[in-house]
Amino acid sequence: MGEHNSDITPNESTPPGPGASEPILELHGVYKRFGPLEVLKGIDLAIAPGKTLVILGASGSGKSVMLKILIGLLKPDRGEVCFHGRRIDDLREHDLVDARGRMGFVFQMGALFDSLSVTENIAFPLREQRNLSDAEIERIVRDKLRSVGLDRLGPEFPTQISGGQRKRVAIARALVTDPEVVFFDEPTTGLDPIRADVMNELVIKLRNELHVTAVVVTHDMASAYKIADRIVMLHEGRLIFDGTAEQIRSSADQRVRDFVEGRASASDLETIKTRR
Repeated sequence: MGEHNSDITPNESTPPGPGASEPILELHGVYKRFGPLEVLKGIDLAIAPGKTLVILGASGSGKSVMLKILIGLLKPDRGEVCFHGRRIDDLREHDLVDARGRMGFVFQMGALFDSLSVTENIAFPLREQRNLSDAEIERIVRDKLRSVGLDRLGPEFPTQISGGQRKRVAIARALVTDPEVVFFDEPTTGLDPIRADVMNELVIKLRNELHVTAVVVTHDMASAYKIADRIVMLHEGRLIFDGTAEQIRSSADQRVRDFVEGRASASDLETIKTRR
């Protein structure tokens, strides 16, 4: 297992209490580097089932790399990744199929196939992964479109609908295999405040109605405050905060406060000063 990460202030940490559910996903002492750049530096994290975890951090802090390691798209250099208590980071690609089939991923820009209709985009994972009749696939797709409020858009193509609608189609596609965990990469990026709030409400709906575990990477603090059961923050490859929305608002860590309040640090400002 990995070494203890001492960057998190003890009174900000929120470990599972007595009788809490077993974690659905865990990272134990995870390290990852690309050449000379060490991106993750000993991450320990346990994700509770049926809750929404928000991952915050500045660009380059390691958020996307951590997300890819959780879903098995990248392997850590050191440490372990566990899904339902079973280690998955040491599995071969073929053996990861079962675990990945129980996860969904919503990419930042939706990542829909422009040459396929909305219905065909959502049906794609079912046709690839399941042996179902056309009638059954049609029923499931119709149900998932209805769940994101887009039941009339099935025949349209991605280029014919708005950016917010494309993201909702991407959510429907992620849900079509009934995953236990859905990962969201910057779900509100590029959306106006109203459309962003629709995305927030959909994430909340997944938790409250479908009991899906959500892991959300975002820079949007309004979104984080609204959807999160728990927030963690990465800084230079380490977790420096782990707690609730209320706790992050009152954090005494200057790095956390600067991020939450959208305030550039003195070192950031120094780099843009005019030099003569």
